[in-house]
Amino acid sequence: MASVFSSFVSRTSWGATVVVSAFLGACSAPDKPADSTASNGSTTSDSTGAAAPTAPANSPLQVVAQFREPQIVGVAVLPDGRVFGDFPRWDNNPVNPVAEIKPDGSVKGYPDANWCIWNETVRNEPQKHWICPQSVYADKTGMLWVLDPASPGLKATVPGGPKLVKIDPKTNKVVQNIGFPESVAPRKSYLNDVRIDTQNNYAYITESGVGSLVVVDLKSGKARKLLNMHTSMLADTTLNVKADGHELIDPSGNKAKFNADGIALSQDMQYLYWKPLTSYKLYRIKTEALRNPALSDAQLAQQIEDLGKVPACDGMEIDAANNLYMTTFEDHSIKRRTPDGKIETVVQDSRLEWPDTFAFSSDGGTLYVTNSAIHKTPTWNKGIGKQDQPYHIFKMALAK
Repeated sequence: MASVFSSFVSRTSWGATVVVSAFLGACSAPDKPADSTASNGSTTSDSTGAAAPTAPANSPLQVVAQFREPQIVGVAVLPDGRVFGDFPRWDNNPVNPVAEIKPDGSVKGYPDANWCIWNETVRNEPQKHWICPQSVYADKTGMLWVLDPASPGLKATVPGGPKLVKIDPKTNKVVQNIGFPESVAPRKSYLNDVRIDTQNNYAYITESGVGSLVVVDLKSGKARKLLNMHTSMLADTTLNVKADGHELIDPSGNKAKFNADGIALSQDMQYLYWKPLTSYKLYRIKTEALRNPALSDAQLAQQIEDLGKVPACDGMEIDAANNLYMTTFEDHSIKRRTPDGKIETVVQDSRLEWPDTFAFSSDGGTLYVTNSAIHKTPTWNKGIGKQDQPYHIFKMALAK
């Protein structure tokens, strides 16, 4: 998803040291067209940048929209071509944390302005407002889903705030709102990314704060936390993950450690794939097992398949041919893992500064991706933001 936080929050088990209160006044929001250099007329005061990366002559990436601040994390594309993005309340306090991205690059708060408000006047209604939305996802029926871990600044969840919300884009109205109790989304949790199984009416979610999967029966609204702190959910603490050749070190001197993050559902909805962000391991399990409440975590663990080594990545998605696409941030690229396990580079472009989250067009012929420049935010640069280009939504045509 993706990820926007100048003090990286997008999927971590540590507490951010630079936190913007959810109850401060709005700081900035993407509200200008795609050719503007800054959504609020200026860059953030703690940012200092060099020359921005430029597009290689042969790059297939096309700019759909760009935003100076706040960072964009997730992107979703509906069958009719409408594009949506989300901007979590991390270091910024966006006016439009969930927004429809118009063809001219401007944004409109979604589903309405009231949902986008989070301040003292509405703090008693955490289920009716976006607190820190992390993921937007369009399912195969054309419904839009928003996952809100409700952890502004990644400090802790707001009680009663974690939720999964279904919106009907035909009416722009919320049609289902599933809240998660603390037994499923505890205060240190961070619900990260979601996939919707429209065949079986289930949702599958990675939770990166502690490290688990959350499985939701969409018919009943009941959620279960599974494989809590299982090895497959946890960051590999032996790794020295890098971006732009530099190791990620937080203000306390700790190496980056991000738990279960990337998630993908096979086109036939028979397998769920996931991986911790700071890990070179990829895992999958049959969704049938996840939907079986009779199976214990120990029994589920026996059904996990270790698919071996893949690059460190943030977002994942699977195409109709079962190629697994990955936003491989260590070398500014998008890669894919073929069904036989071969790793191929799809595109490498210096503008992919921490490529984050994917979306496919409904026909599968166009791939959309965000870049969130996580490694250039203050948390990983001794408190000084080094963003040198806007955050983007890109798209590219995929070979048939």
